[in-house]
Amino acid sequence: MKKIVLTVLLGLFCHVGFSQKGKWVELFDGKTLDGWKASERPESFRVEDGNLVVEGQRAHLYYDGAFNNHDFKDFEVQARIMTFPGANSGLYVHTDFLPGDWPKQGYEIQVNNSHTDWRRSASLYNVVDCAEVYVKDNEWYDMVVTVKGNRIVTKLNGITVVDYTQPAIPLRNKGQELRLIKNGTIAIQAHDPKSKVMYKSIKVRLL
Repeated sequence: MKKIVLTVLLGLFCHVGFSQKGKWVELFDGKTLDGWKASERPESFRVEDGNLVVEGQRAHLYYDGAFNNHDFKDFEVQARIMTFPGANSGLYVHTDFLPGDWPKQGYEIQVNNSHTDWRRSASLYNVVDCAEVYVKDNEWYDMVVTVKGNRIVTKLNGITVVDYTQPAIPLRNKGQELRLIKNGTIAIQAHDPKSKVMYKSIKVRLL
């Protein structure tokens, strides 16, 4: 009996993790925030008409679910996003939960097409910043971030915006020493009360 139980448990573990390698797994169910953990202001995130609506004071929503124990190293994340005029958000990779403040660990991929901050969507914030606007407010677009080895590639609707290889000794500004490729979860940023952004889908595949 014990052997049967162990076999079942191992099978379940493989189904959640290793058997999913190369397959897209949706992390947002379109109905609830199950599997996600908000930091200082949970009210900045809500589900409305099947979309994750990000609107309110600064806060971050971290993936805390079962898939790969919310710990990703070599992987891709694809998000379907709509920004509204003047909005600012971000998608973090290789990060770790903090109950407050801006995430310290990992990279922020900018979500911003018309905010006063000139760094536009798909920039690696404060590492590789791009001023060019590739997508429009009030329209759904796809952002794909690929992290493999020491390389990060960001794309908007299939167009490569950033192709960055992290050097052996990265130079970082004070307070940003942990903006590094390592491993960790992903997080969605609520930037300020005047920013409204919607996410329709957030899915990941292991590489």
